[in-house]
Amino acid sequence: MQLRAPELPDEELLPLAMVLADRCREERVMFVVNNRLDVAAASKADGAHVGQSDDIAGARSVIGPDSVLGVSVRGPEDVPAAEAAGADYLGVTVWETATKPEAEALGLSGVEATARATRLPVVGVGGIDASNAAEVIGAGAVGVAVVSSVGAAEDPVSATRALVQAVRTAKEAT
Repeated sequence: MQLRAPELPDEELLPLAMVLADRCREERVMFVVNNRLDVAAASKADGAHVGQSDDIAGARSVIGPDSVLGVSVRGPEDVPAAEAAGADYLGVTVWETATKPEAEALGLSGVEATARATRLPVVGVGGIDASNAAEVIGAGAVGVAVVSSVGAAEDPVSATRALVQAVRTAKEAT
């Protein structure tokens, strides 16, 4: 689970992150904080996810050597810096998304090229739902990250189940 709330100041985000970190630990669910390294460290989150406008090179020193570090990349050209920073996984925007309109969508070919350029796991994000998740897995991603396809669904539980099933089926086929 990832907490992404760019609109909240640290003093509001930290208490929320602390509660979520505790609950996720109880349920044995990995919890990462998006873009806010200090909040991730202070809340004892499992890790953090950073983008290209963040301090990728210094991220590891803030969250610690045992925390998970995810890095959003704009394609294969960003892979060496992410690997050098100690990233544990890479995020690739597949299709345009209203959740993060500034992200450049790379399409399935961008996922494939990025996956070929690294040994790190690649996670697809952006415009993904149960109807297209298999294509993302087929392009080389090990998983998908979603917001709108579950959060904006009429029935988020059913949407989650359908997404999980689509990813599982795609992984079994590869």
